[in-house]
Amino acid sequence: MNNNDALQAFGRQIQKLINRQDLTRAESYAMFRQLLDDEQPDLQQGAFLAALAAKGETPQEIAGAWQAIFELDTIQTQTDLGTPLVENSGTGMDPLKTFNVSSAAAVVAAAGGVRMARHGARALTSTCGTVDLLEAVGIDVECDVSTVEKSIRQVGIGLFNGMSPRIHPRSLARILSQIRFGSTLNIAASLASPCRPTHGLRGVYAEDMIGPAAAVMKAIGYQRALIVHGFDNTGRQGMDELSNIGASRVREIFPDGTENTFTLTPEDVGLPRRRYDEIAAAGDRPTEAVRFMRTVAGVEQSACEEITCLNAGAIFYLVDPECSLADGVQKARALIREGQALRKLSAWVRIQADAAGQGIQRFQALAGKAGLAPIEADCR
Repeated sequence: MNNNDALQAFGRQIQKLINRQDLTRAESYAMFRQLLDDEQPDLQQGAFLAALAAKGETPQEIAGAWQAIFELDTIQTQTDLGTPLVENSGTGMDPLKTFNVSSAAAVVAAAGGVRMARHGARALTSTCGTVDLLEAVGIDVECDVSTVEKSIRQVGIGLFNGMSPRIHPRSLARILSQIRFGSTLNIAASLASPCRPTHGLRGVYAEDMIGPAAAVMKAIGYQRALIVHGFDNTGRQGMDELSNIGASRVREIFPDGTENTFTLTPEDVGLPRRRYDEIAAAGDRPTEAVRFMRTVAGVEQSACEEITCLNAGAIFYLVDPECSLADGVQKARALIREGQALRKLSAWVRIQADAAGQGIQRFQALAGKAGLAPIEADCR
């Protein structure tokens, strides 16, 4: 196929999307292969992503994108990291921007013995993404896959940077660095973890994305999952987390493939209903990092701690058949109040650290700004 034929064939698929026609998984896979191989002009690539998002992605289209990214542009782990292996993240693009709930919840879950394999990115539609925050705390976000594997094995938590060429060496970082709108990549790329987690807590930006995200997670091998979208007290605006300011809609996937959908309120798990301004994003990374540290440390018994416990409690519920959601929330609260979450964070920084020790220095300086005493690491 000559260059003009390739341009026209790709353009015809874009026109199908503009006409609100769906692609098959194989067609989506082929289109995303061309993106990753940079075979199309930037205008065609951007038009494809925009048209697909505007139409609304089907599970088959998202799965095709995931397959292309995982096969062609993901350095995959070669080590058995144990099961259950849990990944928790949100898609971004949600109207209600909060502090980084998923990162705080992951630390608390790891402190409770859950093996956490995180896969995050820098901010695209907000001011402080997972990678931005954890870099400020002291985590080495530019390390290779083997360092993250080591961290998961030794302290039970690690972060794969979804925008790093050490994790996705082909083109994903190039594409994500050039766009500032929500696309299929918010779901497909975030699911392309190097280590294939078995369990997942995934927040989506809109209620109508719960079903497609659940279908994709089942198709790519998740054994157990919660796909969630939280609302404010009016029920009109939402977030990609379980909410403590309103109800949350939840889709649950069981190991036998069956599903259950339900609504969860803060009161259902013994939490008060809070205001949005108490958990809203601060808007700058230094402030977010200090608040994150104080939340994990339990310094302030605040709405941020409560929403962290809600989402960490859901992780405990995912991995332990004997643990209810309410039990999980109480377990998370105890881990924070007893200092175990903060010790786990300290241990993580020391294992997934840069060789020069700058990350540890950032962590210690941030602890001082947060008003914390010297922190003992928990390397269990």
